[in-house]
Amino acid sequence: MDLALEEARAAAERGEVPVGAVVSGPGGEVLASAGNRTLELKDPTAHAELLAIREACARLGSERLTGCDLHVTLEPCAMCATAISFARIRRLYYGAADEKMGGVDHGPRIFAQATCHHRPEVYGGIGERQAADLLKAFFAGRR
Repeated sequence: MDLALEEARAAAERGEVPVGAVVSGPGGEVLASAGNRTLELKDPTAHAELLAIREACARLGSERLTGCDLHVTLEPCAMCATAISFARIRRLYYGAADEKMGGVDHGPRIFAQATCHHRPEVYGGIGERQAADLLKAFFAGRR
């Protein structure tokens, strides 16, 4: 989660919402890491999770990340949760909960839907205080 928090801090420095994500392989090696880049890339899908998943898939030469884990600083939105399912991520670890836009434990709860084909193990609250403080400081600076 420390590397994901570093990615989130770097995203904040770029003026992006501070969210960072890291995909690790079955042996724990880092396959990919990314921070949000929606503004920079002018792409509403350039969330940290999707960028890290894309990079890890490219690195492994597969559309599946079976046996891989994802660490992200904020509860994934519905779009990212669906991509996590499609990529067959083994475990999802996230920091701060997102009561407004979360798609895992809040909102649509993607993994609880009957139409969800793959459900990763989910562990929330990992590095929650640091992730939440980073988000609060970022948005306080915007007001």
